Amino acid sequence: MPGGRLTQQERQQIALGLADSLPYAEIARRLDRPTSTITREVMRNGGPTAYRADLAQRATERRAHRRRPASSRGPESVPQPHGRDAEAVAEYEETFTTVLMASGLTKMTARVLTCLFTTDAGSLTASQLAQRLQVSPASISKAIAFLESQSLVRRERDERRRDRYVVDDELFYQATIASARSNDQLVETARQGVAILGPHTPAAIRLESIARFLDFISECITRAAEQAREVLHTRPGTTSDDTVEPGPDHA
Repeated sequence: MPGGRLTQQERQQIALGLADSLPYAEIARRLDRPTSTITREVMRNGGPTAYRADLAQRATERRAHRRRPASSRGPESVPQPHGRDAEAVAEYEETFTTVLMASGLTKMTARVLTCLFTTDAGSLTASQLAQRLQVSPASISKAIAFLESQSLVRRERDERRRDRYVVDDELFYQATIASARSNDQLVETARQGVAILGPHTPAAIRLESIARFLDFISECITRAAEQAREVLHTRPGTTSDDTVEPGPDHA
């Protein structure tokens, strides 16, 4: 039933759907499940190319067995602000982590980023992250180093001289610009190959086509990011100048 644990038969149907190259949404529709449930199930059990129903079933049983003795200490027992449902929050964080993993992040970097995004303050220290995620400080340090290199988190010092790791609206803009700049490096390298391989050779023509394509994409990304930057600083339900267009009744 939707919302309950996946059964072994459902996992077999997921495996068959992946073998037929069905998208997650179609597999979810056939099982009457949310697409996020299928995405999370596949990504936490090897991904679309390595998913096996029997291994996924055993892994789920092992996780359930490990959680049982410590359930009273789990995140669901921690009081949530704003009257949030702790179990729903934990489920959402797992879904968010899975989606970030599908975009290319490792599990730990995805967990750290999810933790920061779903924290009202938008910032945590390394020790707070380690405590919340129940992992070693070394794991946090490695994940943060990667996220900083991709402009996905920012480091600040608080009043106690501790490093805090921050996510905010502006970081989306910075990460997008960083992505465009990485394309620029590939464009430059491809064009170096054109000169070395000879401008009229098949290999050089291929590299020039790649360079022109990426150059265009990079320009579009940068232009779109500049135009959309204001959206990141506009609260829902307001316009950029906090004015409301008059409707027919005000004419």
